[in-house]
Amino acid sequence: MITTVFETSLTLADARLNTVMKKLTAWAAIIAVPTAITGFYGQNVLFPGYLDNAGFIMSICLIVVVVLGLYISFRRRDWL
Repeated sequence: MITTVFETSLTLADARLNTVMKKLTAWAAIIAVPTAITGFYGQNVLFPGYLDNAGFIMSICLIVVVVLGLYISFRRRDWL
């Protein structure tokens, strides 16, 4: 009887840990997108929109669209 209660307690703790890990993974993926896109500004390479306002606006729009898409996707899968 005591063994069953202990195993049930461990199972519940594992379930809580899995929930926390899913949330951390989702937020890490969301934060990685702006980091990857804006990382091109610190490099000494030419990329589309270099030294142009249109490139800056395009990158901001890309960040917003991808982050919102990931957020909605993770929300639907109950990761957030």
